[in-house]
Amino acid sequence: MKKIIVLSLLILASCTEKKDEIIAEVACGQCQFDLTTQDGCDLAVRVDGKAYFVEGFEIDDFGDAHDEKTGFCEVIRKGKVAGKIENNKFIASSIKLVD
Repeated sequence: MKKIIVLSLLILASCTEKKDEIIAEVACGQCQFDLTTQDGCDLAVRVDGKAYFVEGFEIDDFGDAHDEKTGFCEVIRKGKVAGKIENNKFIASSIKLVD
């Protein structure tokens, strides 16, 4: 019985683990961060001065990318992001704009 309780607590703890969020710049990789490894407009984040294309979210998930005031192709925005850098891409588990 003790083993079942301990196992249940471990599973519960792993499911409720808080993701580490950081504040990063979010914008179009091509238009704002001068990334050239992909064609067209794609979502990117800049972390510690280095920009990465994002996997897990699309540029239009946050509205019209070409809107003059809020579009990622026009402005760089701030966001709370969680994920990991893998193979020179940011694998995002969450992105929440803060501006």
